[in-house]
Amino acid sequence: MEKSQEGTYFHTLGTEEVLKRLDSRKEGLTGEQAARLLERYGRNMLQEAKRKSLLAKFMEQFKNVMIFILLAAAVLSGILGEWTDTVIILLVVVLNAVLGVIQENKAEQALEALKSMSSPLARVRRQGQVTEIKSEELVPGDIVLLEAGNVVPADLRLLEAASLKTEEAALTGESLPADKQTGVLEGADLVIGDRTNMAYMSSSVTYGRGVGVVTATGMNTEVGRIAGFISEAENEITPLQKKLDELGKYFTFIILGVCVVIFVVGWLEGRELLDMLLTSISLAVAAIPEGLPAIVTIILALGVQRMAGRKAIIRKLPAVETLGSTEIICSDKTGTLTLNKMTVEKLVVGTEAVEAGPALKDTPGGGLLLQAMTLCNDSSIDNGENTADSAERGQKAGGTRSGKVILGDPTETALVDYALSIGIDKRELEERHPRVAELPFDSDRKLMTTIHKLEDGQFRVLTKGAPDVLVSRCSHIYENGETVPLTEEHTRRIAAANKQLADEALRVLAYAYRDEAELPSAPSPEATEQALVFVGLTGMIDPPREEVRDAVAVCRRAGIRPVMITGDHRDTAAAIAKRLGIIEDDKAVLTGRELDGISEGDFAARVADYSVYARVSPEHKVRIVKAWRQQGKIVAMTGDGVNDAPALKSADIGVGMGITGTDVAKGVSDMVLADDNFTTIVVAVEEGRKVYSNIRKAIQFLLSANLGEVVTLFIATLIGWRILEPIHILWINLVTDTLPALALGLEKADRDAMAKKPRASTSSIFSGGVGVSIIYQGLLEAALTLLVYNWAHTHYDEGVAVTMAFATLGLLQLTHAFNVRSNTKSLFQIGLFSNRFMLGASVISGLLLVLVILIPGLNEWFGVEHLNGLQWGIVCGAALAIVVIVELVKLVLRISGRGKNWE
Repeated sequence: MEKSQEGTYFHTLGTEEVLKRLDSRKEGLTGEQAARLLERYGRNMLQEAKRKSLLAKFMEQFKNVMIFILLAAAVLSGILGEWTDTVIILLVVVLNAVLGVIQENKAEQALEALKSMSSPLARVRRQGQVTEIKSEELVPGDIVLLEAGNVVPADLRLLEAASLKTEEAALTGESLPADKQTGVLEGADLVIGDRTNMAYMSSSVTYGRGVGVVTATGMNTEVGRIAGFISEAENEITPLQKKLDELGKYFTFIILGVCVVIFVVGWLEGRELLDMLLTSISLAVAAIPEGLPAIVTIILALGVQRMAGRKAIIRKLPAVETLGSTEIICSDKTGTLTLNKMTVEKLVVGTEAVEAGPALKDTPGGGLLLQAMTLCNDSSIDNGENTADSAERGQKAGGTRSGKVILGDPTETALVDYALSIGIDKRELEERHPRVAELPFDSDRKLMTTIHKLEDGQFRVLTKGAPDVLVSRCSHIYENGETVPLTEEHTRRIAAANKQLADEALRVLAYAYRDEAELPSAPSPEATEQALVFVGLTGMIDPPREEVRDAVAVCRRAGIRPVMITGDHRDTAAAIAKRLGIIEDDKAVLTGRELDGISEGDFAARVADYSVYARVSPEHKVRIVKAWRQQGKIVAMTGDGVNDAPALKSADIGVGMGITGTDVAKGVSDMVLADDNFTTIVVAVEEGRKVYSNIRKAIQFLLSANLGEVVTLFIATLIGWRILEPIHILWINLVTDTLPALALGLEKADRDAMAKKPRASTSSIFSGGVGVSIIYQGLLEAALTLLVYNWAHTHYDEGVAVTMAFATLGLLQLTHAFNVRSNTKSLFQIGLFSNRFMLGASVISGLLLVLVILIPGLNEWFGVEHLNGLQWGIVCGAALAIVVIVELVKLVLRISGRGKNWE
């Protein structure tokens, strides 16, 4: 646990000692002290990360082996005189670089969001005078005054707290505001959520008032440390990027090897050196899949568009395929798995359980319970006329119902919201029974009391609070429509009901009342909160989203393990996790303090034992993510708070919440869920798997086509045939490669895509039969092309033979694109016309290929001749032959059962 700006754990010290350590006093600092400290510590602002220049970002995009190969291809094409192809390749390279630059700067955006969270002004006491200053001018030792609605401007040690509550969900993950006090706390290693005598920068005051002394400013605050984590986290390349780099390296060696062999063989046979150099360059151009990076980028971009339509917004293209390989989803509880809204779930009237529905109004004692729930309550109802501001505050406090915005503490707004749901309006009750006196909630006595004037002139005392405390103040109980003395049996049954609700991780409140003929002259806890009549209990919780349980089940079927990480209490976290099916018992739950007691090595070995983490800090979240990654797992982290930002950055893919998420969380995320719906993650995983599968199909298609070209040229050169010119290879690559490869990127997902385990991050891009298919299908294309050339060479002149070889190779690649749609399923099983994009691509590419042969003048420029009907028949027959042969291979695979390894 980090120390504060002065190197001291201030939550462990008394208020006088804190002031002494900070050289301050309750009257505040002097102007001279403040100026000196401001110079020493700097402004209370978050530092900006060092920004790279636009040129530096642009140049970084070229640090890729495949890009180097593309640049080499452009140079070689220029040497061959193919300036058009040179320009096209360079445009592809530049486009890729521009797209990469656009996706940069996530850390900088996150820091800007963090800065926007800080309060612009702060009320401070200096030299005994209260004044407002810019929050950036605060220094350690300043005395800050807080009240409801304020944003805490720096980290504070509280000196005074009157019913003070602060909302720290973005920092701690707790769905309820934290009660604050000023007493000394034991333990330097307390997590943020347990430091109840501290208030932290960017949290907001929801109730009460307080005074605190600044202990840390700027980057030394808890929010500042998170900003530091974000800027320090490393940007790692995704599995797909690793595999494309690997692919580029393979091709580099293959291309160089083939070119050297051809050059040496030709030289030994006494051929012209320039002629062999041009032949080697032709081979190199044939081997380089010029369009591969662009096609992969476009397929990813198309996936992004589809996912955006399904509420998953991708901020970084490679995140699409990374999500498809996800094995672990670490999710924050509050607002992600739950609604982030306290809800009344269970009720007890007297000692009898009652459904949380309209039936309460007709239950004897139900009306009294509703009175206590709504009248002994400081929340308020706004009709929503103040629109955006009211709605935003309502979302944070308790939400809205039928256009009414409920403002106040989340626990109290939940009670009012429940009453509204069954037709009881707090405002109408207040008109009939106005509040005339009150005893505010106090964390020491754990009770709140209000006194209301009844229509008959009497006064009703309504009290709510902790069950054990409230029952001890009761002498009677309202049971079955009448008031009877409270017996030991009643007390035992109330305690049993309270335990049952608490065991379900519900927050339990008790209610009581007493009628008085006259208004007490000086209400006090000792006099007023005695001899009460017990009414009942309410059990509340921030409930799980209804659809999440099904999403968790789908994740498990897909081989994905969901892990809950929260700042909430152990029992609450376990109860929610059980409801969602994340765990079955409490053995899989670990707290932050328990995690602190486990060494890095032991935890890395035992991380699979735990699926729920409670009471954790930002450091714990990063540690959990890293432990899973040490196991070789691809980890996704979902979250919405500031506290999630470091782990979102550290994970393979960070998933932010679009509605409830802070700008910080969204700023460091790779993907943002527009509807905050956990089920959207399942949709995104399926889409990611589909995209990766389609990219593999495109790679298989392109590489088998290029292998066919290389082998064709290689063998023809060894034999002494001049089979294809560089312009033929470039045209085939340009026309027959691009459109069909893109059409493969639009293939629909397999029906069983979410019934398979995630692919291992270490698995090769050539696994699952892709590598074998590339080899045998490439050799097949070469064999058919060489056979057609050989037949034509023996029956016709050289021009016809070259034209038939050119047409055969081009059409082979188009028909072969249909084969690649699946390595095991028959084309007719998939549906010949099920991918209309493939049909369109084949027609357009086929026409472009055929027209250069048919159009006079153009065919001369390409060095090809017209073909007669028989010649076209042989060309088309050879093109269709590859479909027949591959279909037979697929049939053998299915019959033998080996096809399962090729999926």
